[in-house]
Amino acid sequence: MKQEILTIKENTVLARDVYRMILAGEIPEIRPGQFLNIALEGRFLRRPISICDWDEKTITIIYKVVGEGTADMSAMEPGQTLDVLVPLGNGFDPQKAGQRPLLIGGGVGVPPMYGLAKRIAAKGIKPEVILGFNGAEDAFYRNEFEEAGASVRIATVDGSLGTKGMVTDLIEDGYTAVFSCGPIPMLRAIDEVLSSDIPGFFSLEERMGCGFGVCMGCSHETKDGYKRICKEGPVLRREEIVW
Repeated sequence: MKQEILTIKENTVLARDVYRMILAGEIPEIRPGQFLNIALEGRFLRRPISICDWDEKTITIIYKVVGEGTADMSAMEPGQTLDVLVPLGNGFDPQKAGQRPLLIGGGVGVPPMYGLAKRIAAKGIKPEVILGFNGAEDAFYRNEFEEAGASVRIATVDGSLGTKGMVTDLIEDGYTAVFSCGPIPMLRAIDEVLSSDIPGFFSLEERMGCGFGVCMGCSHETKDGYKRICKEGPVLRREEIVW
């Protein structure tokens, strides 16, 4: 983890209440599934946001406006700077993908799956991706996943885009590994649908205080005891999670 001052390069709308922000500066080594923690003026706690993509000079995050802090972020303009802790958390390991990996993202759980899909595709493996949204107005990044080398299917609750239903309705058999990020009820449903012999790696969402393992506020029960989602997580093995 490093504390960096990064400059906003882009802050644009992608979908309903969903924004993409590109930050430029000195970028440390990052793994898929890690996150950053942003300090906002006048806000006591930093805002944890999943990392969508990165290179040597930029980090891309995608966030949804759900409160006052993210509303503040949506009004920021290129040229402004942010105090950021990065990278944080335990990420995904692309080496565990096998030859037929499935990546599932739900809502704001989609962004970290993009960074993972790019790294898996770079190994010559075509990941299968399922994206879940409430409706077409909420959907984003389908084209970007396909351009990165993934095959993409979409499920929407209202049926306005792709298949009407849940991401679990699109899950098939024969995957070598499943990676997912999204609300805990979605992850639980995926776990129930998957065959027990398929390795699964799930990124959990919990409210965070410090973001780097001190306050214990984001602890989640596992079969090995409580683990901090900001430190030992957010990515946990499916077999260790207590739902």
